[in-house]
Amino acid sequence: MTLTTPALLFPAISLLLLAYTNRFLVLAQLIRQLKQMDTEEDHALIARQISMLRKRILLTKRMQAYGVLSFFLCTMSMFVLFVGAELAGAIAFGISLILLSISLLYSLYEIVISTNAINVELESFEARKQGEAGKQE
Repeated sequence: MTLTTPALLFPAISLLLLAYTNRFLVLAQLIRQLKQMDTEEDHALIARQISMLRKRILLTKRMQAYGVLSFFLCTMSMFVLFVGAELAGAIAFGISLILLSISLLYSLYEIVISTNAINVELESFEARKQGEAGKQE
């Protein structure tokens, strides 16, 4: 294994961490929007969203942590390979790949929850539209 093997993964992990940060910022924005939406008729919707948001924040924290650890070990792998310890470099790179895989699995689970949250919003929107249509008749 050469120094270029982990170096190929280096930019991909950086971009992945940037995407994770963007997901975190979106979650923060959604929480601020929910705070402004606090009315009597929206309590049920907000309660459903809060539990999903808490889970998504936890998952985002975990996927960022595993991504950062993967990035760190990828860096360490390159350093260890640079100083000539090929076996230690290969082991560090292998662990880096495992951590990256765990991070991606957390990301996949967060996407599933995010999709469920969107469906909750759609259900609420549809219920409001049906209620408005019923009042107009």
